[in-house]
Amino acid sequence: MTLAHLLLRQARVQGDRAVLFEGATPRGSYRDWAARSAGAAARLRAAGLASGDRVLLFMRNHTRYLELLWAAWWAGLVVVPVNAKLHPREVEWIIDNAQARWAFVTRDVAPAALAGLQRQIDIESAEADALLAPAPDFESAPIAERGPDDTAWLFYTSGTTGRPKGVMITQRNLMTMGLAYFADVDAVTREDAIVYAAPMSHGVGLYAIPHLMAGARHVVPASGGVDPAELFALGRALGPLSTFAAPTIVKRLVDHAEREGLTREDAARSFKTIVYGGAPMYVADIQRALAVMGPRFVQIYGQGETPMVATALARQHLVDAAHPRHLERLASVGVAQTPVRVRVADGAGRELPTGEIGEVLVKGDSVMAGYWRNPEATASAIRDGWLFTGDVGCLDADGFLTLKDRSKDLIISGGSNIYPREVEEVLLGAPGVAEAAVVGAPDAEWGEVVVAFVVPAAGAPASAEALDAHCLAQLARFKRPKRYEFLAELPKNNYGKVLKTALRECLGNTLRPPA
Repeated sequence: MTLAHLLLRQARVQGDRAVLFEGATPRGSYRDWAARSAGAAARLRAAGLASGDRVLLFMRNHTRYLELLWAAWWAGLVVVPVNAKLHPREVEWIIDNAQARWAFVTRDVAPAALAGLQRQIDIESAEADALLAPAPDFESAPIAERGPDDTAWLFYTSGTTGRPKGVMITQRNLMTMGLAYFADVDAVTREDAIVYAAPMSHGVGLYAIPHLMAGARHVVPASGGVDPAELFALGRALGPLSTFAAPTIVKRLVDHAEREGLTREDAARSFKTIVYGGAPMYVADIQRALAVMGPRFVQIYGQGETPMVATALARQHLVDAAHPRHLERLASVGVAQTPVRVRVADGAGRELPTGEIGEVLVKGDSVMAGYWRNPEATASAIRDGWLFTGDVGCLDADGFLTLKDRSKDLIISGGSNIYPREVEEVLLGAPGVAEAAVVGAPDAEWGEVVVAFVVPAAGAPASAEALDAHCLAQLARFKRPKRYEFLAELPKNNYGKVLKTALRECLGNTLRPPA
């Protein structure tokens, strides 16, 4: 059983019901999808591509992304999904490292030829039309044999702190992720629809798997991205949508709902489930989201190395305001998902007692096979089957995991540990603050001091003096920021994560200390 067999199964049972949509416009059934993928798979093999060969998908969100993804798996190939916002030189490094042979692109993302490829195909060209011509008898088209431990998805980490590493995600890893969605995230029926607004090269693209398993519909917005008005309208037209979103996207949806005066009932007509993750969601932000849009939300925590699977904070936990530790649970990332074990350990991998802070470890069938062509990094990250995530957190007595920060983001000032997220939570509760991010700056006396980068709220921006007073009222003095820098926006990657590396690069500039 491979990922390609999932598509064949749905094509056999679903008939000609429309399941692929560009906006509200139907683009095909599961039978159409399977016929195009099977036809492309046969032509890829005929062109000389063999099982295990790597092919890039470097494009904006598009219904053909799904057809080519499953064509690659039908042919036994390994997909290399690439962030559409990467610079061509960064993509060429990935091509070389992955030893990729072909790439499928959109012209807006890759207007020029990328070095190192045998073939580059614009997916909106006549060449792509011919490649994706439906197989006349897709049900008898052979599916390449692949084992559960064969790589299916070669995902390159963001590389914000150095060269990205290729994460080898297997057929088993992705099957596990798909099944875990039903157990720990959301029930799905064939009447549901997932919308691909965030980049398909990341989490939302992987969630195509459970939605295909359930025979649901798949929707790419006509814009190809995140336009809150468009998404709300699509939900009203097609039925409530499900999606995966970074916290920044959630905020945009909530802002739109508030600005337009939409009720919870209006939100329910447009959205069934919004799964959020990939970056911290602060307590104040999720409280506001629930107040404005109602119980639409589920949080997941995972990494590229254990895709979409580590912990989940279920819908019922988010809305259970009567629970005596509700606020603590809102600040957590939930409990271990069904297929994995999660523990917190010291530097040697020894499990720590409940409540103590250490590195988060994950073990289970979702954990990667290793890093591509990098045995040293693999040996460092996976020990005795446990993935050392690099994230710092603690577990409570009920198994809820609260993340403190990435281990590399920990600030040590005067010998004391300071977790940036704790300071960020306080800053976000201050009047006049829209966004905040905290990093450590080198200091001759203290080793590091806390620096806060703040995006002021419109209308009544906060001053450094006011923020300092606010922090002193809620934090130990040693934790308060020693300097504040005000920015129009925080630097973020394509998935909405704040780029703290970029913020650290700003530390060489003159920063404004509090009075």
